[in-house]
Amino acid sequence: MYEFPFELDDFQKEACQIIDNGESVVVCAPTGAGKTVIAQHAIHRALEEGCRIFYTTPLKALSNQKFYDFGEKYGADKVGLLTGDTSINRNAQIVIMTTEVFRNMLYGTNFGAVADNLKNVKYVVLDEVHYMNDEQRGTVWEESIIYCPTNIQIIALSATVANCQELTEWINTVHSKTQLVNTDFRPVPLKFYYFDSSQPYKLLPLLTPDGKLNKKIKPEKPQWAKGKDKRKKSYVKQIISNLAENDMLPAIYFTFSRKKCDEQMEKCSGLGLNTKTEQEKIKLFIEDYIAENPHLYGNKHIEYLIQGVASHHAGLLPAWKNLVEKLFQQGLIKVVFATETLAAGINMPARSTVISATSKRTDTGHRMLTANEFLQMSGRAGRRGMDEVGYVTIVGTSFQSPEEVAELVLSDSNPLESRFSPSYSMVLNLLQRFNLDEAKELILKSFGYYSSDFRLKPILLQLEEYNNEIKNRSFICHCGLSDDKLIEYDKLRFLYVQNRQTYKKILRQEKSKHRPLSPEIIEFGEKNKQDLHTLQKFACDCCKQYKRHSKNLEVIKRLDSKKRKLEKEIERQKDIYWNKFLAHRALLIEYGYLENDYPTQKGKTTSQIRSENELYIAEIIFSGILETLTPSQLAAVICAITTEELRMEIPYIPFSEPVRKTLNQVRNIKRKLEKLQSKYDIEAPLYINPYFSSLIELWIEGAEWETVSEQIADIGEGDIVRAFKRVVDILRQLTTIDNVPEPLVFTAREAIEKIMRAPVDID
Repeated sequence: MYEFPFELDDFQKEACQIIDNGESVVVCAPTGAGKTVIAQHAIHRALEEGCRIFYTTPLKALSNQKFYDFGEKYGADKVGLLTGDTSINRNAQIVIMTTEVFRNMLYGTNFGAVADNLKNVKYVVLDEVHYMNDEQRGTVWEESIIYCPTNIQIIALSATVANCQELTEWINTVHSKTQLVNTDFRPVPLKFYYFDSSQPYKLLPLLTPDGKLNKKIKPEKPQWAKGKDKRKKSYVKQIISNLAENDMLPAIYFTFSRKKCDEQMEKCSGLGLNTKTEQEKIKLFIEDYIAENPHLYGNKHIEYLIQGVASHHAGLLPAWKNLVEKLFQQGLIKVVFATETLAAGINMPARSTVISATSKRTDTGHRMLTANEFLQMSGRAGRRGMDEVGYVTIVGTSFQSPEEVAELVLSDSNPLESRFSPSYSMVLNLLQRFNLDEAKELILKSFGYYSSDFRLKPILLQLEEYNNEIKNRSFICHCGLSDDKLIEYDKLRFLYVQNRQTYKKILRQEKSKHRPLSPEIIEFGEKNKQDLHTLQKFACDCCKQYKRHSKNLEVIKRLDSKKRKLEKEIERQKDIYWNKFLAHRALLIEYGYLENDYPTQKGKTTSQIRSENELYIAEIIFSGILETLTPSQLAAVICAITTEELRMEIPYIPFSEPVRKTLNQVRNIKRKLEKLQSKYDIEAPLYINPYFSSLIELWIEGAEWETVSEQIADIGEGDIVRAFKRVVDILRQLTTIDNVPEPLVFTAREAIEKIMRAPVDID
């Protein structure tokens, strides 16, 4: 085992030993427990053995951070980086990449043959594997594990999840021998506090020594605005003052609104958190940093950084966020106001975290944070080797009770849920390498299928309830008659009553008309009397339990109907992944992308595309509508089809006439595909949102960044950069995938070159 310059914790030693034994390992431990040490052990083994190791992360920012960290540690010549738009030293012994890049390598499309991609690779680290829970991207981790060759050892590092044993057993089943190392050990234990606005000058311990809710904490009263200019009172300054007085800084203050991040930073700028010496250090650092990143010159947030406060969210430029992270790591910024995305593994160690609320607003109203969301945020508190204790402060709000907060703090982590979902690209890639039966075998290897019992638990519990109710309602007739006899009696009784009413009605009619009864009516009356005699022969006719027995049968019939529906749903859910695969396959056949379950030339091109709807992009490419566009017009069209719906209204900025005409043609492609997706019950997004199309035209045509960003004042600069980078991702694919017309390839290259200048080209 590699000797570290410090004593390893027991769980680290155990995981390293499993790696030494040639087995895969799942390490499940709290945030900040030291999982990276285990990955470093595998790196040392790879360097000693002369083999290679891949280190995958869920975020490009994390990949960049690991690339620089490992470059300093092991030497720049030993470390490579592969992300969607960056390729540095790709044949190095240690290659850092996003998990998507690793998955794409396993498909053997964009990156060459699988054997070449994985040559001499012995280890792959899947960092932050709990991202399998991610709604949009979770399927990438499952695909990576399913398709990873069994001779490669997987080192899966995860935050605490409830079903880590199930995850390990699944990897053991679909990949190779895998052991679990599970620990709740935190090297820096956490203390939880509560800010109660009725006692604003102190932080109250949330729990008593025996783990009960502190009774001194009072629930928050709803605060209603009085008068149109009044606002709900903010206690953020008081909270930060309390932290400063109790030597609990530096802190990350989590809030769920970008706007609030900026507002709270402004409010706390006058608290004097930094000494004069620290302020001078910050000024010097900023000067050097801005010399390298001149587009940040004049940023209105600089004055707040000097005061030791900053905000950090997706609306800010990547270079600015990088500056905030660097200053925070050096202890020069005392409080960062951040959205929850900061909890996703960026290296920003803090003594304290403040969680502004344990509920968050969603499209369907407020909901409580999940245990995993809370663990991710609270886990950022406590710096190993620097703090004896980490502090977590929860701010009281009227949307949560202190009891709910205590319950969340004491609750166990949530289980990982599968987000596996077949896509057009997945279907084409699998059928390019496997026949239909083999593809089905791979689909049935998914964690979603493996854990279907867990996924179906609520339905199975409901089914059990129905079965128990039916069992409890079973009625033992004291006359010894079966249910069938009672049903026979019920039918006869119903018929008798109906006929009796009809006979009486006829009698009244005939009497009122003074007519004698016809032979048919007399016969009908006699038959009705016979039915009554038949009824009277049944024991049910005079049984006091008849009504109860009959009602029971009625309820059981309803329960049986519900049971059948549930059983049908269980069957559907069990085959849901394969049925989705078949639906995508059927649509691809209809479009001519598959023939005899093998991709056509169009299908092969589509298999190489990576987007939320690969078929949509492919249809637009093959329609020929992009081939006459200039670089700025091409980028504007791609921007519209890769931008999601915005939650806010933004002013309409006109774009060029060729872009407008091309988007009208795209709408026809979209309408046809929408209709077919609806027919096959496929949910794959189809966007036409030209919010940023005019901006990217301006940018490519040489406008300054200020001119571009000023066009939409309400949108964060970071959002514009992210939209432009999505465009670059698709444009870059146009230059690498097969069967793209040459003029379009040249236009795409030119567009990329013109987009990728500061600040867009800075990660």
